[in-house]
Amino acid sequence: MPELHEWIVRVMQANNFKYEVWFIDDGSKDSSWTIIESINAKDPNVKGIRFKRNYGKSAALNVGFGSSNADVVVTMDADLQDSPEEIPELYKMIMSDGYDLVSGWKKKRYDPISKTIPTKLYNWATRKMSGIYLHDFNCGLKAYKGEVVHSIEVYGEMHRYIPVIAKWAGYNKIGEKVVQHQERKYGTTKFGLIRFVNGPLDLLSIMFVSRFGKKPMHLFGLAGTLMFLIGFALTAYLGLEKLFYLNAKIKAPLITDRPWFYLALVVMIMGVQLFLAGFLGELLSRSSSDRNHYLEHPRLQ
Repeated sequence: MPELHEWIVRVMQANNFKYEVWFIDDGSKDSSWTIIESINAKDPNVKGIRFKRNYGKSAALNVGFGSSNADVVVTMDADLQDSPEEIPELYKMIMSDGYDLVSGWKKKRYDPISKTIPTKLYNWATRKMSGIYLHDFNCGLKAYKGEVVHSIEVYGEMHRYIPVIAKWAGYNKIGEKVVQHQERKYGTTKFGLIRFVNGPLDLLSIMFVSRFGKKPMHLFGLAGTLMFLIGFALTAYLGLEKLFYLNAKIKAPLITDRPWFYLALVVMIMGVQLFLAGFLGELLSRSSSDRNHYLEHPRLQ
């Protein structure tokens, strides 16, 4: 952290930037907080937040976003794999080029193949599902317009999908910049294969909440109604067929002996359950305290 701080200060002073640096200590068991305090004693532009335990990167980013009042917010990891030399160009892309968010792209990576290949697959799937064509969604080096970080909420492990969250919040001008990726100098990676299980699930959660968070009945109610009608139609067909056979004096098998009857029954039950899920979701949505909370641009008075 001292090395990162000195690097950031050199870049800020060389470009005559006004700045503040927020270090978020995510419940570290080492001497991180002591180091942050010592840096703060020397540089009043440095501020810190300390968690009582490890809550994850999303929580750290969310708290940092809420603490900043800057016109441009830049995030980076403290392992020196992200270069502060990228900050001036990222700042320019936000302030001069009008981007809402700029994501770094580690085009040349210094990671093992066991990490790079799965990462490429993950980024490809995210591009297809979100419609945002970035090469590296999970790059920690990003720049944001100030209003963006105060309009989004990051939780769980959603930090990988901040561009997706920003897009659904109405910020569509999302850019990308090739950034220098350096070999890890300190610390150890927290990378694990479990992220490729949790990652797609988190993306599905974002897509669902963004589209149906305030109108769950539109999804569950529609799906439930269609399933119930299909099951009911199949049951009605079996019943009419039975009546036809009886009217024609033809021996017909029992309806309960036919597998189609049980399939129709299961589909009807699932349809009712989905409809009720949508109904309960609608009740919860309408009783939410932020049900009428909408993102707005500043008003003209």
